Amino acid sequence: MEETPAPRAQWLRGVLDMCLLALMSEGPVYGYEMTVRLARAGLDVADGSIYPALARLRKRELVEIERRSGDGGPARTYYSPSPAGLRMLRSWSHDWSAFAAGIGSLIDPSAREES
Repeated sequence: MEETPAPRAQWLRGVLDMCLLALMSEGPVYGYEMTVRLARAGLDVADGSIYPALARLRKRELVEIERRSGDGGPARTYYSPSPAGLRMLRSWSHDWSAFAAGIGSLIDPSAREES
């Protein structure tokens, strides 16, 4: 049987909104900065994925935006979680922890034996 690489891109697509809200919860952040910070965390996301996700979050009223003039460049849009976004992040984080623990128990036999 041929080995296939882990489907990281699919996994990330499923949790991108949560990751973006988590980044924003640390302070206002603009789109490209989120891409850089995700990459530093080992999560390579194209700009083309970030902006549709931000638009989705904005449409759901989970983020607030603020336009700030750039240092000699164009104005940037900074994103922060709205109060509803912070509530959603807490909920998603709780769900993610339970989900990850369940997956971990399936793929790590020693974790099953210790339970």
